[in-house]
Order: sequence, then C-alpha cells, then structure tokens
Amino acid sequence: ALIALHLAFYFNFLIILVCRSNKSPWVCLTCSSVHCGRYVNGHAKKHYEDAQIPMTNHKKTEKQEKVQHTVCMDCSSYSTYCYRCDDFVVNDTKLGLVQKVREHLQNLENSAFTSDRHRKRKLLESSSLNSKLLKVNGSTTALCATGLRNLGNTCFMNAILQSLSNIQQFCCYFKELPAVELRNGKTAGRRTYHTRSQGDNNVSLVEEFRKTLCALWQGSQTAFSPESLFYVVWKIMPNFRGYQQQDAHEFMRYLLDHLHLELQGGFNGVSRSVILQESSNLSASNKCCINGASTVVTAIFGGILQNEVNCLICGTESRKFDPFLDLSLDIPSQFRNKRTKNQESGPMCTLRDCLRSFTDLEELDETELYMCHKCKKKQKSTKKFWIQKLPKVLCLHLKRFHWTAYLRNKVDTYVEFPLRGLDMKCYLLEPENSGPESCLYDLVAVVVHHGSGVGSGHYTAYAAHEGRWFHFNDSTVTLTDEETVGKAKAYILFYVERQAKPGAEKL
Repeated sequence: ALIALHLAFYFNFLIILVCRSNKSPWVCLTCSSVHCGRYVNGHAKKHYEDAQIPMTNHKKTEKQEKVQHTVCMDCSSYSTYCYRCDDFVVNDTKLGLVQKVREHLQNLENSAFTSDRHRKRKLLESSSLNSKLLKVNGSTTALCATGLRNLGNTCFMNAILQSLSNIQQFCCYFKELPAVELRNGKTAGRRTYHTRSQGDNNVSLVEEFRKTLCALWQGSQTAFSPESLFYVVWKIMPNFRGYQQQDAHEFMRYLLDHLHLELQGGFNGVSRSVILQESSNLSASNKCCINGASTVVTAIFGGILQNEVNCLICGTESRKFDPFLDLSLDIPSQFRNKRTKNQESGPMCTLRDCLRSFTDLEELDETELYMCHKCKKKQKSTKKFWIQKLPKVLCLHLKRFHWTAYLRNKVDTYVEFPLRGLDMKCYLLEPENSGPESCLYDLVAVVVHHGSGVGSGHYTAYAAHEGRWFHFNDSTVTLTDEETVGKAKAYILFYVERQAKPGAEKL
C-alpha cells in the first residue's frame, strides 16, 4: 500500500526528482523512490550504491542490514532488475508483490492518466522537441531518430529493427514499396491498426515492416509503438508469442527468412513480378538465392560459403556450396574467461581471432563423423570453410550463449572489432579475383546483450546515421561517439561493403 501511494504521487508528474528528467524512470521496490536509468544519468544505480555504504554513526540492526535497495522496476516495460545480481529477474515473492506493483502501474496508465492525458501530451511534446535538439559544429539541429516502445520484453525486436533501419539500401527498398490500402466497406481509405485480439489471418509482415521503417527517422515523435508489427510476428512466428525475453539473433533470422518468403510470393495485391523486378534492380550480379528466387534480403545479406570436407582415411575430398545470410562465429576458448578490456593481462580477443577460428581447418570429432562415399562408411575427417562470395552487408553473430549440462551460459568476453576497414580478402576462396575495395567493410550497427542469460537481460543497439552514432535503448535514443561504440560487448555486428576509394585502416 505504501509503494502504491508513492507511485501514485510520482507518476502524476512523470518527473524524476533528482535530475528533473522524464526519461527511463525506475522505481526502487524497497522505498519506492523513482530515479533515472543507467542510460540517462544513472541515478537509480547510484541510489542502490549509496544504500550499500556502511552506517558509521549508528549501530546496524538486523532489519537495517536486510534493507539494501537492490531491486528496482522499469516503469515503462515493468521489467524487474537486481543490482546485486546485475541482471533482470523474473521470479516474484511468495505473496506476488512484484506483480501487484505491475498491476498498479498498469491501472495508473489506464485510468489515472486518462483525465489529464491532454496536459501530459503537451508536456511530452514540448519536452520531446527540446530533447530532439542537439548542437553540431556550433549550430542547433534536430535529432530525427525515433525510439521504439517496449511492449513487454520486446527489446530483442527493437534492437534488430533499429539496426536494420540504418542499413540504407535495405531500408530504402521497403520504404519505397507501395502502401497496402484496405478497401473493404467501412475501412476503405483509412489506416487500420491491428490488435492482438483480432482474428484476421490475412496479415502482411512486409507491410507492417514497411510501416515501422517509415515511422523511424521522421523526428515527429519520441517513440513509435510497433504493436501492429508485433501482432503479425505473433501470427506467423509462433516461437515469439508471449512476453518472455527472446534471442535477438534468432529473431533476426526468422524475420529475414519470412520477409524473403513473402517477397517471393508477392504480398497483399502487389504482384510478385513487380517485387522481383525491383529486387533485381539492386544488383544483377550480386544475387544469392536461398529457397528460390532472389529478393532484396538475399541481394543485400546473401553470401556463399564453400564447405570442404576431407576423409582422413582415403583422402576423398567433398565440396559443397552453401548460401548464408549471416555468419555465426565462436569466441575461441582461450579467450572465454576474459570479461573486460582491462581485466586480465595477455592477448585480447579480436574479431579476426573469431573469423580465423571459423575458417581454419578443423578435425571433426567422433559425434560428427563424415560419411565417405568411397569408403562406404563414416570416417574421421577434416573440415574447412571458405567464403566464395561476400554479401553487400556482412552480418556477424558472435556465439555468446552455450549450453552446459543444464543451463545456457553466456560468454561475456570483450571482442575488439574495427569500426572501419574490416578486410575480408584473406577469407575468400579466390581473393585474386576480387577488386581492391570489394573486400573492405565499415561498421553500421551493433546489437549488444546486457545481462548473464539468454532468457533474461536486455538488448540495445548502436547504429551510424549520416556520420553520427546513436544508442537505441527501446524508446530512448541518445547521441554517442565511436569510442563508446568500440567498447561495447558486441553480440551482432552489421558491416556494409565500402564503396569509397581505398586508404582506410585494415583489420
């Protein structure tokens, strides 16, 4: 009851008292104080740290020792975070007190805010206008980036959408597609928004993806709610139904695969021939077909691997060409205990170490014996990957989650990666046939997982837009710098093929 009273007081103003910010409010579940999150000014974390300072003037009682202000709740997404564990938590108390706080917040949002929503809307519009102004070279310019609202542990989706929205050739293709007009009866000429309670099976992932991309980078609002897109995701991707945390890389693969399939068949009245013609215009010589005809997905992200397997008994060599949309790279085992850039002495893990581990010759273990057609049985063998064709956008996934006997643990190693001039020439099957610039890539986006487990934690993204780097944390977008980006513990890296003249620093 005490927490509810405090929350009602604070949420009537939506202003954090310490720094007067209205961004990313977190409420302490011990004392109900409201502070800003770590991506604003970090006062919520400071509140926890201050509570850990030993009491010197008074003798601690047993009750005081237990009150440590370790758990707080995000007032926007209702996620619960423990500073002592340094991770998001999903368990509740025996009396279900955490869920009661969530319900109270939702009731405030649904009822108490209704009476004065117009006043608050003006306040938010005014504050958003001021927050979207920044100084560049002494002049004030508008911050046109738009955040994405968290719909309940949907940060995995938001981080991927923000990353893809900053891959210009990919994003522009969807934004230029014709809009779908619903012309049935009363809905004719009006924009229709889906809700999760609707039973309409005629949904289009391409259309909702297009709408979402169009809403970003317009600068007309502080945050966009991708609820219509999320509804379609629920309809066509059952694995992502519900509000539990999901893996961002798995979502990205499902998203790209379903976009590819829908574009192959046409969507909601737009003919298949028109879509394939527009896709072919991207690059007639740079196609990588996966499951049929090429689309913008395969034209941009598609590459080809050559898989060589050699039998160690008879020497028979087998070659196979496999298309890919991204490369999943292991972090070499010798680096897996190094958590931060300066924690331990010795060599630092780099992206080149991960790429070398992926392409180096390896002997397959007993569980992966190769069926040799000459020996007519499974034999020991070696395997090696070559890249036969590089994509326009190289997506590199660092495999940070590994299954043990009972748990899926995270590899928290810092991996150094270049922001410019990633040279992929030495990993090509025929490097002599590539041009001087076709193998150089520049970083455009990074997805980062914060926390210790795949089923928990939080995803954010860094992305470059018109020469500036932005940090996307759900509805909050902030300007950042290259040094901060370079220190991130990357989970997914997006590199764009360089078009400019050579002269950049190589990896």
